[in-house]
Amino acid sequence: MQPLYSYLLSGAACFALGALTMRAADGPAPITIPGLRAAQEVLGLRFTDAQLDSARRDVAENRDSYEALRKLPLPNGLAPVLVFDPVPLRLRNTFVKRRIDDKLPHIGKMVLPASRDDLAYYSVRQLGELLRTRQISSEELTTFFLARLKKYDPKLLCVTTLTEELALRQARQADADLKAGRYKGPLHGVPFGVKDLFSTKGYRTTWGSVPYKEQTLDEDAAVVTRLREAGAVLVAKFTLGELAMGDVWYGGMTRSPWDLTKGSSGSSAGSASAVAAGLVPFAIGTETLGSIVSPSTACGTTGLRPTFGRVSRAGAMALSWSMDKAGPIARSAEDCALVLDALVGRDPRDPATLLARTDEFYYEFNTDLKKLRVGYVKADFDRNYPSKANDQASLEVLRKLGVQLVALELPKLPASDMTFLLTAEGAAAFDDLTRSGRDALLVKQDRNAWPSLFRASRFVPAVEYLQAQRARRLLIEELDARIKDLDAYVAPSFGGPNLVMTNLTGHPAVVLPNGMRPNGLPSTITFTGQLYEEARLLALAKAFQDATDFDEKHPPLNF
Repeated sequence: MQPLYSYLLSGAACFALGALTMRAADGPAPITIPGLRAAQEVLGLRFTDAQLDSARRDVAENRDSYEALRKLPLPNGLAPVLVFDPVPLRLRNTFVKRRIDDKLPHIGKMVLPASRDDLAYYSVRQLGELLRTRQISSEELTTFFLARLKKYDPKLLCVTTLTEELALRQARQADADLKAGRYKGPLHGVPFGVKDLFSTKGYRTTWGSVPYKEQTLDEDAAVVTRLREAGAVLVAKFTLGELAMGDVWYGGMTRSPWDLTKGSSGSSAGSASAVAAGLVPFAIGTETLGSIVSPSTACGTTGLRPTFGRVSRAGAMALSWSMDKAGPIARSAEDCALVLDALVGRDPRDPATLLARTDEFYYEFNTDLKKLRVGYVKADFDRNYPSKANDQASLEVLRKLGVQLVALELPKLPASDMTFLLTAEGAAAFDDLTRSGRDALLVKQDRNAWPSLFRASRFVPAVEYLQAQRARRLLIEELDARIKDLDAYVAPSFGGPNLVMTNLTGHPAVVLPNGMRPNGLPSTITFTGQLYEEARLLALAKAFQDATDFDEKHPPLNF
């Protein structure tokens, strides 16, 4: 018997092997020195046989503990007692102080367009004003967007479930409330959709994956509840790559409406595709390591990844408890602000929200741009890459707006080497899927797909996981030291370390369309803000969009 296979039979050196653990007919195989010797080769250790022999009894006892713990029911939504706090030491014991500015910019008089088709690309703000002034009813608007979803989804493959009955009921209630003078704000009566990893009573929550495609969860996710309380109308649940990676789900590949031969990227694949195609004014996505930024780029939408812990993830599929974040995908930064305003707040069902340094959001659209110090990651802008000209032009727009641009160098710490934290947490979240063998049902089975990644993550020792979290603290402190005097900073959306780094540190970011790439798809640029300072970040992004027209462009939908 080969040493490594003996190790697989014997269980784990200091961690559970899940589905890889095989049992003899009379119980688990004994822990042997050859098995431990093979195991340490995987872990890069060099203990002597005598040292391994001394550890052998404890390893066996640990394995017994793993087996006992595996008998406990641990649903996906049950978070660990350890909660990630992104706040650097400099800001501990402080509460973010805000100047109160809760007024939206004047929108002017809105008139219902002669062609109702034009409503498809109206902003949330514009639609909300038409609803408030009762030029159109929520039921009419909801019916309009439901029709577009039915028309274009067969090509885009962006919908898992239409919530038509619920939507019409909510729309009629919104109209009744408005008639009775119970106006709930700018989202009142506006249709929207959610990524199908948020639970919704009465409808499937599929997580985009074959093993869960008939799953129903008897609760509404926090984001669903808060948007309903704001008067918004849920019309659809949107696709996501299986278990929140990529754009391939059990129904196929979600498409970018700019080019049906291209995927919409992921994992918030359907949310971005539907918004870009004018099937909803906004949708809710999630990001763990690029799942709002990437599909927003493929589809040309504006996406906001809020500060970690800013928006409750209660009722959402967990992939990484220390990295998952929920946020809006919309047409503009202003729309993202409207939606974020409805979503923020502490929630005892999501411990990460209880650590937030502020639980309110205020609009800051009257910010004096000439007083802002905005960094730009010079090394990344100096590279040669496909959308460089668009990004350079974006920097010039900021200069013309009077923003003070400051060259910024990001920390040199190896952020990408910390990303196994995500897959380790994901393996824990889907432990039962792996050990039961149902991971064989997932559509993708290549070496970079979840089944293989979850299995590989069984080989991550607890010690190394904790060491990576300690290194993550170093990253938080060093990035804070470099940006503490900036109001925000700008970086290319891809190619440099910023995307990985800020998903690890929990900083908010907004991704904005800024032109077209040579492949015919939109390009984007990413603005990153200080923790909990989405208001100022979105004010900067809105100013950029007011000075350009990239956010107003939309695909022709010639299909």
